[in-house]
Amino acid sequence: MHYPEPLAKLIDAFTRLPGVGPKTAARLAFHVLNMKEDEVIDFAKALVSVKRNLHYCSVCCNITDTDPCRVCQDKTRDASVICVVQDAKDLVAIERTKEFNGYYHVLQGAISPMEGIGPDDIRLKELLVRLSDERVKELIMATNPNIEGEATAMYISRLTRPFDIKITRIAHGLPVGGDLEYADEVTLSKALEGRRELF
Repeated sequence: MHYPEPLAKLIDAFTRLPGVGPKTAARLAFHVLNMKEDEVIDFAKALVSVKRNLHYCSVCCNITDTDPCRVCQDKTRDASVICVVQDAKDLVAIERTKEFNGYYHVLQGAISPMEGIGPDDIRLKELLVRLSDERVKELIMATNPNIEGEATAMYISRLTRPFDIKITRIAHGLPVGGDLEYADEVTLSKALEGRRELF
């Protein structure tokens, strides 16, 4: 079956989203078709706004609409601890636990030679700059418990040896091969409590 061109373009656009196949894309496109025009305009504006108004925090590299981000602006947080996560979704997951009151550093990825992602492709330089702050006493490695996350944590722990900083890793209360964003608050809380020093 051939869809009218505008509908076909919308279906094609939805299939570019992760996890959306042709059938789901068609269902979403028909849902948009049945929405009121002002709802579609609001939806389109939200998409454009995300691209135009979000950028990376100049301090922690989190996605933000202010610079520095709201977490970095919060002076009540513990400046002696930085929690290193792979992406913004992981930061949000840890914040939901309400167990961590330090600052974050968002790597925007993990080292993955298979995908051509090396140390220069993630936000390591920015992290090293932050470690020159003498207030920082501990670095919590909260990268995902999979091969890429483990490799990244080990690489960072070796890279930061010259600094007089305790390096810890969140405990593996999380399933190996899983992602932080899908873990529940209790599991993440236990993982933070049971973190251990690397080496």
